[in-house]
Amino acid sequence: MSFSHGRRHPPGAFNASYLDYTLQDGTAERIQCPTLVCDAEEDMFFKGEPEQLYNHLTCPRTLMAFTAEEGAGAHCHPGAMRLSIARIYDWLDDTLAATA
Repeated sequence: MSFSHGRRHPPGAFNASYLDYTLQDGTAERIQCPTLVCDAEEDMFFKGEPEQLYNHLTCPRTLMAFTAEEGAGAHCHPGAMRLSIARIYDWLDDTLAATA
């Protein structure tokens, strides 16, 4: 058994637990820390959802778009990992420096 999201459950149930969270339950509005939302232009799994999440956030937030032209348009940006990681770490550097 493993523990996650405050529950004890068998492997595989972890992914199903994501169904408990929606944009309608107010969870996104309760996030207080600076939040980076990444959007892939050709995401085959979550098309349009990053922007919806971004719009629900009330904390300091950034919507970072990745494009097919950059090679980063697919879900999780596998065609341009160096680019996506560099941009994400730059965001972390800037965001953490602003809180120091």
